[in-house]
Amino acid sequence: MNIPYIPDDKEEIMKKDVKSFFTKFREFAVKGNAIDLAVGIVIGTAFGKIVSSLVTDLIMPTVSLMTGGVNFNTLAISIKRPLSAVGTAPINITYGVFLQTLFDFLIISAVLFLVIQAMHTAKKRFEKEQAVAPPAEKPADIRLLEEIRDLLKERKV
Repeated sequence: MNIPYIPDDKEEIMKKDVKSFFTKFREFAVKGNAIDLAVGIVIGTAFGKIVSSLVTDLIMPTVSLMTGGVNFNTLAISIKRPLSAVGTAPINITYGVFLQTLFDFLIISAVLFLVIQAMHTAKKRFEKEQAVAPPAEKPADIRLLEEIRDLLKERKV
């Protein structure tokens, strides 16, 4: 087995590159943004499951009841195969599952819209409170030092 010869300086450069890669990766992973993103993904996944359950177990049965017992999971269009494929099952296009997924998407979008609107409202309210708040009164020692400074300025003039 022939192992190519790597000169020492190239080997050292490779070690430094690998070391700097892992150092940079660790810095990135420890930053708040990466951790916040990971937490957001986990919460989003759990939220998606909750909404899917809401649609599957509560909304769709209610819609089915209002539409006369139609089960959206079983809605499909059957396409018969040509005569040359006699004896084979027809092709089913299950658009009911798509409709249910569409309901999931619409509900998730609506909830996210409401959450973002609430965040914007809270942010505006917070900024408004910050703008209206009177400036903090200076401590007595700072005021005294400013008076001394002003008196010294008057003496020099």
